Amino acid sequence: MYDRINSDDVESLCNKIQQITINNNNVMNHDTNKIIHNYFNQGIKGQEILLNTLINRRIIKKDTLLLIDGLIFDYLMLSQNQQITDKLNSMFPTGIVQLKSSLKLNYETLQKLLIHKKFKEADKLTQEHLCNLAGLYSKNKRTWLYFTDISFIPSEDLCTLDLLWQIYSRGKFGFSIQRKIWILNNYNWEKFWVQIGWVNKGIMRRYPQEFIWNINAPAGHLPLFNQLRGNQVLSSLFEHIAWTTNKSIK
Repeated sequence: MYDRINSDDVESLCNKIQQITINNNNVMNHDTNKIIHNYFNQGIKGQEILLNTLINRRIIKKDTLLLIDGLIFDYLMLSQNQQITDKLNSMFPTGIVQLKSSLKLNYETLQKLLIHKKFKEADKLTQEHLCNLAGLYSKNKRTWLYFTDISFIPSEDLCTLDLLWQIYSRGKFGFSIQRKIWILNNYNWEKFWVQIGWVNKGIMRRYPQEFIWNINAPAGHLPLFNQLRGNQVLSSLFEHIAWTTNKSIK
């Protein structure tokens, strides 16, 4: 089946991806989605092109991971063709994000939850990982972070967690996304809460029932942080050295 794929088609899509990335600064928009949607709707031929493009970029050439790679993967996960899904699972058994961890933590479960858009479960696991990274579980039984804990979180792991959320939400969710929104609002917390949807009609949403656990949530809505203890923890997270040393998605 894959021998039928014209390499020129794959190369053409790879070139389109590079141009889209340059033009849009690796930000997802309607036109980007439309291009991938059109390929997917061509049926088996278009889906083969998408799959082989992803294999070419991520496995053969090991190109920089882009948001559009996550979009392609999302579409292929929806395929009704057994050959496509079998090949996808064979080539990317745990997902398309390379799981890097300075402390050798295993993020495969989190990646699986995000792939299947189980955002509520992924949010809870993300908080557990952050506590673990900060050394809380080895020091005491506390299951929440203080602002003084944040600096102990390794940059590599924080970037991996952020990347997982970005890639499987089409660039809508993640700590770095929240940080950008915070900066664009001139560090105004009240405006920030409203824009990411944590405040509704002037009142902080109640966990978990009032938060939005799907891809239609506002940009930056996930992952969550407990604001009952104030803004210091999230402020420390946004000021983490990871964001100045990690400039792009890898």
